[in-house]
Amino acid sequence: MFETIRYDVSDGVAYLYLNRPDKLNAFIAQMNKEVKEAVKAASSDEQVRCLVISGEGRAFCSGQDLAEVDEKMDHGQVLRNHYGPMIKQIRQCEKPIIAAVNGVAAGAGFSLALACDFRLVSERASFINAFIHVGLIPDSGNLYYLTQLVGQAKAAELSILGEKVSAASAVEIGLANQLIGEDNWGKGVNDFATRIACLPTKAIGLIKRSLKAASTLSFEEYLEQEAQGQRIAGLTKDHREGVTAFMEKRKPVYSGR
Repeated sequence: MFETIRYDVSDGVAYLYLNRPDKLNAFIAQMNKEVKEAVKAASSDEQVRCLVISGEGRAFCSGQDLAEVDEKMDHGQVLRNHYGPMIKQIRQCEKPIIAAVNGVAAGAGFSLALACDFRLVSERASFINAFIHVGLIPDSGNLYYLTQLVGQAKAAELSILGEKVSAASAVEIGLANQLIGEDNWGKGVNDFATRIACLPTKAIGLIKRSLKAASTLSFEEYLEQEAQGQRIAGLTKDHREGVTAFMEKRKPVYSGR
């Protein structure tokens, strides 16, 4: 089905692997398209309750494949036609998305990781806003997410100096959620994803809506958004299961509905 990515579903978790390891999983237009299609498939699949995005080989994603770049290219149109639709599809997904950053995440690869809800990093992981090194600005939603995570001053530093951020430093500055040792990488990612997949999926989607709204609405508008979201959450089977489990003093078993 896909040529530049690998997509599998197991035990409620969809795994999307960027699959151009000989090119450090650098983006080409087809990969943008296939990532968008896979995220859309995960969004509509009732069996999927969590999505993990990672890279094959030793890199997460090294950014744009410069072999596809020429001096006549309209970089704005590339964003409008390829990167923008991919990032929008990720943002529209109401299921939790984990970036499992197994190696370098540079340029648009950094942007891809930023667009996810969680970032797990291996000891070999690193982040670099490499755009400045080729005379470009961070794109694919990069600064939109980066400033929210680390603040404007740190975002400016990372973007203008273009220095590499190690895995440990990424956790320290709030760029990544968790550092997982190499000897436990696969299991650690799977355990984290499984834990997320067992939570009330609809409630997570509503939390994601609220997080987006919090940065754009007035306080009064946000309270109304909150009330609407809570009404929807209160009608879910998972809410009823949570209350019943609490009353029966047992662990809830959520279905994602």
